Amino acid sequence: MKIYWALFRRYGHRHWWPGDTPFEVMVGAILTQNTAWSNVEKAIRNLKREKLLTPRSLKKISDSRLARLIRPAGYFNIKAKRLRNFIDFLWSRFDGDLKKMFGVPLEPLRNQLLEVNGIGEETADSILLYAGEKSTFVVDAYTRRVFARHRYLRGDEDYGIIRSLFTGLLPKNKGLYNDYHAQIVQVGKDYCRKTPLCETCPLNPYL
Repeated sequence: MKIYWALFRRYGHRHWWPGDTPFEVMVGAILTQNTAWSNVEKAIRNLKREKLLTPRSLKKISDSRLARLIRPAGYFNIKAKRLRNFIDFLWSRFDGDLKKMFGVPLEPLRNQLLEVNGIGEETADSILLYAGEKSTFVVDAYTRRVFARHRYLRGDEDYGIIRSLFTGLLPKNKGLYNDYHAQIVQVGKDYCRKTPLCETCPLNPYL
């Protein structure tokens, strides 16, 4: 929590994840794999412009059209397939109803999401935390880098071990998990780069 409050003092509340609807957040979580968020925003704008950012609309369009619209996000053919896999899952299991989907308890739903081709643990937890408002922690490359440099981690641990470290030691609070991950991403981008900028980092006192 000392790490969190040091980041909070520097950045304030991050209000992450940006999105007008839970479904937009879910689409963004899939599209952001292996690309910068600025590229995802362009793809999201394309889908919004065509009024396609709903489960029913995406269910109806062709994979080729979907790929063209999300092209700015990179790996667009692969990501179109991943989105299609998720949409098929949403309709086959929950009739396209997000309330039904998020009515499933956290761990069973997480396991179901991980069965969808193209959804890994980081993407699943992003969907669950940011769209579903469930109490899970998202682990990404910034998490590994920041906390390995501060000697809380080696950095090569299994995803589940790191996730359990955070959920086990922090108060069980979805708002905290949400903002903490966003704080980690921000300090990772600003200071904890491959070549770190430690002297001015808000976490410098904790090295």
